[in-house]
Amino acid sequence: MPQDSSHRVVMIVADGSNPFEMGVATEMFGLDRPEIDGPWYDFELCAESPSVRMHSGFFQLSGVAGLDAVDRADTVIAPNRPDPETPPSPAVLDAVRRAAARGARLVSFCSGSFTLAAAGVLDGRRATTHWRWARQFADRFPAVRLDPDVLFVDDGDIVTAAGSSAALDACLELIRRDHGAQAAVAVSRRLVFALHRDGGQRQFIEQPLPAVPDSSLAPLLDWATAHLDTPLTVPDLAVRAAVSQATLHRRFRTQLGTTPLAWLTAQRVALACRLMEHGETRLERVARLSGLGTAANLRAQLRRRTGLPPSAYRRRFGPGQQPGAFRASAEAQ
Repeated sequence: MPQDSSHRVVMIVADGSNPFEMGVATEMFGLDRPEIDGPWYDFELCAESPSVRMHSGFFQLSGVAGLDAVDRADTVIAPNRPDPETPPSPAVLDAVRRAAARGARLVSFCSGSFTLAAAGVLDGRRATTHWRWARQFADRFPAVRLDPDVLFVDDGDIVTAAGSSAALDACLELIRRDHGAQAAVAVSRRLVFALHRDGGQRQFIEQPLPAVPDSSLAPLLDWATAHLDTPLTVPDLAVRAAVSQATLHRRFRTQLGTTPLAWLTAQRVALACRLMEHGETRLERVARLSGLGTAANLRAQLRRRTGLPPSAYRRRFGPGQQPGAFRASAEAQ
């Protein structure tokens, strides 16, 4: 592990914690990345007791640091709870509060948001949690500005992910913020996991099946992604799918939790970002290749979705640039 002034990430593990989230954090922050230049993270697991019984008693975790490791961390990942009704221990809550007081970045995966909220660090802040627990969370912590539809919320020094797989999305965003876009792209490729996933967790909420299930959108999405440089419209997508525009909207809402136009625009912006990350500086060319049409539209859409104009985006994420802070737009796609 890097020893020279690496960003220190500490994950708290409690009785009943989900090993998947622990694996996500270990994969993202604990493994050396030879494809990344410069120091990576210094990662450590810690727990209140020397032996921790993981979710469903599948195995015992031992040999990890004590909670004092939290006091040395730059980023602290709160423990998730198999049953959010069970309150976190006072020692864990005190460790989280101390970390918040000294300015450490706080992160939660899935029901870990209950731990942060119980510590009082989410009051007045935006956050998310797993859709299964959203109503319970909102009733219990009314001072928190809960957004139940997104995959994760980046609220600066606090990042909350909606579920287990959404932890991957949130971690890639943290890597992008800390080490730049090229590092995040490299890690996402190694994981064979998309750097940008469309839609929010609304698409995963349990819903009654329609009497006649809609067909998968996958073929249409693949076709549209391959033709982003053409002037595609929602009517064009409907014709390609051989359905009415109303049916197309219903399928997008059901399967992706977004509209056809919002999905198409998000794909165009993501392509424009990739082009700039790989060194393209001509805005008109980026706009044309991504299907955004004009440099003016490119500027507007990029600022809306990333909070940055093209010049600032290139400075932060273009080839050879130093990584800078990245704040994704709070606006849902």
